[in-house]
Amino acid sequence: TYGLLGPNGAGKTTTVRMLNAIISPTSGTAEVVGYDIITQAKQVKINCGFLPESPGLYQKLTAKEFLEFVGELYYLPKELISSRIEELLDIFNLRGRENDLLEGYSRGMKQKVCLCAALIQDPKIIFLDEPTSNLDPAATRMVKDLISDLAKKADKTIFICTHLLDAAEELCDQIGIIDKGKLKVEGSPQEIIDSVGAKNLEDAYLKIMGVSKIDDLLAWREETPEVEKKNKKMKKRK
Repeated sequence: TYGLLGPNGAGKTTTVRMLNAIISPTSGTAEVVGYDIITQAKQVKINCGFLPESPGLYQKLTAKEFLEFVGELYYLPKELISSRIEELLDIFNLRGRENDLLEGYSRGMKQKVCLCAALIQDPKIIFLDEPTSNLDPAATRMVKDLISDLAKKADKTIFICTHLLDAAEELCDQIGIIDKGKLKVEGSPQEIIDSVGAKNLEDAYLKIMGVSKIDDLLAWREETPEVEKKNKKMKKRK
């Protein structure tokens, strides 16, 4: 499992969209499972599953109908779609709810269905963009467990985009830290921690991203006359 870490706007989602041949790079190229993302985009899409941060679900469809629809988008044979759905319903513990409308599902259950959709064509790599976004603690724990099980049992390469350090440290064997579209460092969580003499991944991340920038910002705030005036006014009001 590989984790791409970085602040909002660092380029994580853009990177994943390029690797899935959804958008084209302005320059250069890349290979995913041996296929070029520009000249062999169709093969890339066949071999990759993608769960976007805010996936769209047709609320008036049942889970089964939605997965059948996604399978047909990949031009899979109907028999294969049916067998994959049956398999995924068991893996994600959705058996008994597959004929319920998606509008009645909880956020956690909807995320399960989205994971099923990303796996329907049995991809070699699955890309997850902020997979625990907008989930409550219980649903977040459930999704983390599912990702961990997938990596161990399904023999899949999993690529996770996140800004949550605890999730990356818990789930990922390798981590890359990106900022402003550039990869700053890459390695196992422990290698990254050791490389900057940090206590944990959070400490390492802050050092790599440059804590001095935060210090400079705080220093600027304290030295700016307008800020000082506002602070004095606030003190007088108190």
